[in-house]
Amino acid sequence: MTNKPQGYRSSIDMGNGKSIQIETGILAKQADGSVVLKYGETMILATVVSNKEAKENVDFLPLSVDYQEKFASVGRIPGSFHRREAKLTDYEVLISRIVDRALRPLFPNDYHADTQVMLTLISSDKNFPPDCLVGLAASSALMVSDIPFLGPISEVRVAKINDQLVINPTESELVNASMELIVSGTEHDINMVEGECSEVSEADMLEALKYAHEAIKKQCKMQWELCEQMGGRKPSRTYCHEKNDETLKQHIWDSTYNKVYAVAKSGAPKSERSAQFKAIVEEYMANMSPEELAEKSFLVKKYYHDVEKEAMRKMILDESIRLDGRKLDEVRPIWTEVGYLPAAHGSAVFSRGETQSLTTVTLGGKLDEQLLDAPMLHGYSRLMLHYNFPGYSTGEVRPNRGPGRREIGHGNLALRGLKKAFPSDEENPYVIRIVSDILESNGSSSMATVCAGSLALMDAGIKLKGGVSGVAMGLISDEKTGQYKILTDILGDEDHLGDMDFKVVGTAKGITACQMDIKINGLKWEMVFEALEQARKGRAHILNEMNQTLSQANNDYKPHAPRIERIMIEKDQIGAVIGPGGKVIQGIQKETNTTISITEVDNHGIVEILSENADNMNAAMKIIKGIVAVPEVGQVYEGKVRSIVEFGAFIEILPGKDGLLHISEIDWKRIPKMDGVFKEGEMVKVKLIEIDKKTGKLRLSRKALMPKPEQDEQQAQQS
Repeated sequence: MTNKPQGYRSSIDMGNGKSIQIETGILAKQADGSVVLKYGETMILATVVSNKEAKENVDFLPLSVDYQEKFASVGRIPGSFHRREAKLTDYEVLISRIVDRALRPLFPNDYHADTQVMLTLISSDKNFPPDCLVGLAASSALMVSDIPFLGPISEVRVAKINDQLVINPTESELVNASMELIVSGTEHDINMVEGECSEVSEADMLEALKYAHEAIKKQCKMQWELCEQMGGRKPSRTYCHEKNDETLKQHIWDSTYNKVYAVAKSGAPKSERSAQFKAIVEEYMANMSPEELAEKSFLVKKYYHDVEKEAMRKMILDESIRLDGRKLDEVRPIWTEVGYLPAAHGSAVFSRGETQSLTTVTLGGKLDEQLLDAPMLHGYSRLMLHYNFPGYSTGEVRPNRGPGRREIGHGNLALRGLKKAFPSDEENPYVIRIVSDILESNGSSSMATVCAGSLALMDAGIKLKGGVSGVAMGLISDEKTGQYKILTDILGDEDHLGDMDFKVVGTAKGITACQMDIKINGLKWEMVFEALEQARKGRAHILNEMNQTLSQANNDYKPHAPRIERIMIEKDQIGAVIGPGGKVIQGIQKETNTTISITEVDNHGIVEILSENADNMNAAMKIIKGIVAVPEVGQVYEGKVRSIVEFGAFIEILPGKDGLLHISEIDWKRIPKMDGVFKEGEMVKVKLIEIDKKTGKLRLSRKALMPKPEQDEQQAQQS
């Protein structure tokens, strides 16, 4: 038997009785780099492979990051038809995006080979979310490879629980968290943040980021120690992925820079500005020979893009002028409208400059909950937000192929920001689906989704804690001079050509969600605090504009929206409401045209009735209350004659509860036989006079509700 490879290992004590261990040289050795990360019962296999050569005429890094959870890691078989892992779930896509955003800025600008990072959860502790470890695993795989990488980086989750900051808490601890952030960074800077908060202050968020960065530094050090065990970090592979022509580059700069600067400074709308930029490069290319153009058109476009980028950045740094003529902290013009779609349960239009969202809210019941079937996410969701980004929103022809990673990520950010302002389940019985259709886009459509979503929810009558607004912040900086400018409400070009995209969501009381991506090294804490403070003012301005349209939820739901009522019943009454094979509950739904669901909670049953008609709701409520009602001696009931026998009749006084009306209890006068006394289905008013203690049988009387004959005679004589 061949001995197991020894491999190399590095570990760090997390201070909670557990340690993180990174192991390499054991599994997946044909990958360029591979590690297994272990933390308690959690194990993540991380591999990275990168082609030796880049494809021709590529000027970016074709990086793909795929995170997948194996059902075997938690001892479950998939619930899908094929009973196997399929395409990545939305949850897996979101984690893949987080790692991608942390790694991408750390590759050399001239490295363009196809690169794939694969992260697989192969074992898991069900009480520990593994998403805070995958960034460390991915970075470690890159560090033990020969792929050029300017790391290491790491990611941690920082949460505020009972006013204490905690690194990488468990699921059970997170239940009490007022802040939960995933933070990524190098030994020197943070470069990615994403999370949600319960209306926290900017100072509290900055404190959490600093605390997280201290943990990141330790995990970066652990990766260097692993490389040292291997004899030092491998030399980076040699590569040449770019062909450059410095003479052409300088000529393009000299010929176009002033023209580009003038267009950038003109403050023209996006479409005019784009057309003018395009005309400049087309004019330059028109002066080239066909042979030269065929050979160098790619380089011309690449160098011209660099001119556009530098002109815009210099204009902002030197003159504090932006592409659309705004001040650095100025928000674009806003208009809003609610109730735009009369048939929707709630709707709103939010327009900010050239970005526009049409958002709808649909209210549903228990049966509309979203089923979650993933190894680490298994159950149901009562709140959904779907974000759509069609091609026409940017004037492009693009086929609809379902939501991509961008749509999933933007929708998740908006959802996290809004849900922190939601009322409790007791105050809001509905399952809610929010859909944002982006009709125009020129920067920060996810923040437009937040604003439109807040308005649409209040239009639907959902009692939010307060209006929710969001704004995207940008950064233009010069590492050589240390000069920088913070931008409020960035345009698409300012995002693309700038150094930071920092989205902040919140109410008037504080921050509810954030997402930050940094493209540079050297981010200082004062930059972060300044961006947060400027964002607070921007959010307040946007919220004030929204409040002029709708500042609080409508007093009632729309007339055509479904209504939900809940009844709490005893656990042993659930079966009676459902009936054998669901016969009873199905019959009630059919008879009353309602939708009914039952959930067992804490030894009780919660019966939820959904109806679009008050009469139907009342009818269903009456039937269910009758089923679960306990008969009381001395109470009078109006029951239905179910069957007639020689010695009396059986009367259904409550749904499923029959009692015997004996022939002797029908009237004070003697009735010799039952012929012609009652008809089946007839309604009869009776009194419950006895419940047999042994059998539970019910004895009924009708004559108890009638005056005795002697009383009648006495009353006649007195009159």
